[in-house]
Amino acid sequence: MENSSLYVQQIKMIQRINSIYRHETHVRFRYDLHFKKLKMTNHKDFLKQFVQFINTGDENLAQQLISPLAKFHVPMQPEPLQGPIGYLMVLTMMRSGFPDIQWTLDDMVADGDKIAARFTMKGTHRGHFFGVSATGKPIAVQAINFYRLVDDQIIEEYGQPDMLGLLRQIGAVPTI
Repeated sequence: MENSSLYVQQIKMIQRINSIYRHETHVRFRYDLHFKKLKMTNHKDFLKQFVQFINTGDENLAQQLISPLAKFHVPMQPEPLQGPIGYLMVLTMMRSGFPDIQWTLDDMVADGDKIAARFTMKGTHRGHFFGVSATGKPIAVQAINFYRLVDDQIIEEYGQPDMLGLLRQIGAVPTI
């Protein structure tokens, strides 16, 4: 009974913190817009640094570019991953199947605090990935990601890699 009560208290505390954060971010954004002091990030430079991070897994860049409160909505995950650690988990999973994986930024569009980006992922299937043992086959897969930035950090990402194309390239799904 005590553990249940403690759990409920912890959930309520997290909900209050999230509510305060959302309110504080909304008020600050409105204030900045009102006084035309909205900090304009150079989105292209930001994404260049981000590509450096995902290609190296550099934890210092992760801390610099990703908010601890960031949520990452990724395919096949029922709940979003959170913060720099969550993103590093995604990179670790990808590198377990494709140790040489590298991302290239192909295109981007930005509007205010939002960025849409198209990437190409390239690598060699040298490890276990989604139940498929290493095949040695090369992959080249497109991904479309949507980011939201707050204070020059990613606060939210919706990522959509071409998983069907990837699974076809490693022989897990037959080509039509």
